[in-house]
Amino acid sequence: MSLGRVLVLAAHPCAESFSQALHRTVVETLRARGWEVDDCDLYAEGFDPVLSEAERRGYHTSPDNIAPVADYVARVRAADALVMVFPVWNFGYPAILKGFLDRVFLPDVSFKLVDGKVRPNLTHIKRLAAVTTYGGTRTRALLAGDPPRHCVKRAVWHVCRPFKMRYLALYDMNRASDAKRAAFLSKVTREMEAF
Repeated sequence: MSLGRVLVLAAHPCAESFSQALHRTVVETLRARGWEVDDCDLYAEGFDPVLSEAERRGYHTSPDNIAPVADYVARVRAADALVMVFPVWNFGYPAILKGFLDRVFLPDVSFKLVDGKVRPNLTHIKRLAAVTTYGGTRTRALLAGDPPRHCVKRAVWHVCRPFKMRYLALYDMNRASDAKRAAFLSKVTREMEAF
């Protein structure tokens, strides 16, 4: 029996990367646990992250705003859970993931504007997780404000309002030993088994 449908958003261009190893671990563990997994590897799918002039001008015009990304909107709307797997680059999301959020998390998709205020519209997503790596230390990320952590735990969380939220981060990836990476893979496996 399926636990539900989980959309896994992965954002790393290199198949041999540790980020892609995390992606594979997430997908395999969730499937073994009983989730129906929609594996959305943004690079493999050739997702175009660029918000065009026409899209920006029609951003608030629903439902026309959905047309350029209708297939991705349908996948988000079909999800009961969302797991984002990405490296932190320059204290932010990879451009392809940021572009996905810009182009797909639209008015009347991820949120509704009510009297100028953002109201959540993805409340069917009951579980949210991010699995990520940082090149630098946690202290360095904190000194920079740790934007990706706040974007996931505040902005993405706000439009979903899930009852379960996990942010799994391996800091200091540039100096991580094989043992440290293996321990993080094990942690991710345990978290996805309990997701």
